[in-house]
Amino acid sequence: MAVGQVTVVDTTVPVVVLTASPAFLLHGVIGIVRTLGRLGLAVYVVHDDRWAPPDFSRYLAGKFTSNFDGAAPDGFLEDLLNVGRKIGRRSVLIPVDDVTALFVDDHAESLKAWFMFPNQPAGLARSLSSKQELGLLCQRLGVPTPEMAVPQSRGDVAAFAEQAQFPVVVKAIDPMLLRQRVGARSVVIVDSPDALLEAYETMKVGGIPNSLLQEYIPGGPESIWMFNGYFDNRSECLFDFTGTKLRQYPPYTGPACLAVCRRNPPLEQATKAFLKTIGYRGIVDLGYRYDGREGDYKLLDVNPRIGATFRLFTAANGMDVARALYLDLTGQPVPRSVAPDGRKWIVEHHDLLASRQYRRDGQLSLKEWVRSLRGVREAAWFAWDDPAPFAAMCWRSTLIAIQRARERKAAGAHLKRGRSATPRQVTSPMPVEQQRLVNTYFEELAPFWRDVYQDHSVFGAIHRYRQPSP
Repeated sequence: MAVGQVTVVDTTVPVVVLTASPAFLLHGVIGIVRTLGRLGLAVYVVHDDRWAPPDFSRYLAGKFTSNFDGAAPDGFLEDLLNVGRKIGRRSVLIPVDDVTALFVDDHAESLKAWFMFPNQPAGLARSLSSKQELGLLCQRLGVPTPEMAVPQSRGDVAAFAEQAQFPVVVKAIDPMLLRQRVGARSVVIVDSPDALLEAYETMKVGGIPNSLLQEYIPGGPESIWMFNGYFDNRSECLFDFTGTKLRQYPPYTGPACLAVCRRNPPLEQATKAFLKTIGYRGIVDLGYRYDGREGDYKLLDVNPRIGATFRLFTAANGMDVARALYLDLTGQPVPRSVAPDGRKWIVEHHDLLASRQYRRDGQLSLKEWVRSLRGVREAAWFAWDDPAPFAAMCWRSTLIAIQRARERKAAGAHLKRGRSATPRQVTSPMPVEQQRLVNTYFEELAPFWRDVYQDHSVFGAIHRYRQPSP
């Protein structure tokens, strides 16, 4: 089938998109479903047993459910193998989050019976996902990266704070561990020793330290550069684009919610050389920050998987990394592609939320916001040929907003009365289905409480004051 200038001769190999994220609104999933579904491919998703907006896409061939349990991964593996058996032939497998990317890396031999995916060197994905191991790898290969420290105790954090120049970036080392802390953020910027200690404790799981303290590099979102690429089985780059973030959600630390394609040949060449040296294969998403103090690009993150912003990087001939992966794994040629400088991409609801915060901080006027939308060529959710996922996203976002408003009202009422709620005693074990509903409820409320405890107003200060001392 030909779409634009992309020609797919063999469309018989299905695609399975895999996620273990508890989040409902994963725009990376709908991006994959659409870009491959438009080529006439049968695209399936595997996620937990809740309905999500991508499930309503006209390009989705089917949905399978499986709940990932890190304590018992064999169940998830068996579910995936059953998916392969039900489809009836080997499919291209695309993990979309850290948990599933590492899961595929760990169980590659078993999964090869029913799935196709890049033949990654054993353990490389896990090394790149670990902020600590990535930093050590960069130091060994001479790749510029921010200065870092890995504390093993509160004492180490306190000693670091005495010498540190704030602000400091705190990152979770192991995404698998952090997943156990509902609502915990993987990256925060702190501006005081107390906030640094709080972030360290928040990322600690079961008493195990999980924080990396990193030098803060000054600059706005435009100083953050992204690299998207696809590398074949010889670690040769078949497709690569670069671009910058214009806005982020959460503001200042999160993924791009408005971004633009921009060529950066020196960064492209350096990245391709680095990934070839380590033998990388498959889709990759990297983040850099330009350090104006030293005039170089410092590597921040390597995601050994498809990134949520991948549809920003779409060539004039319609190519993106998902299509490059499919063509290469099915033995079809990957056409040369030209990066369209100036192409913008937006995550609609996230950009609205982020813009509100940037405006409150005095960094974005209404006129500047309107001007920034010029050149947007694609949205994460809305598509004229597939509107149902956008409608489902809006409905889900509205429900979440209503729930957060109710929680704010309830929290304010408690503050007025000068008392806090008394926990209800549980006298018997909760059934599995009820427990799942409770978990879902608190997962949805987690962003609200995160915002409360990071709020700079009196309301947020009161809640921080009421936290128990460590």
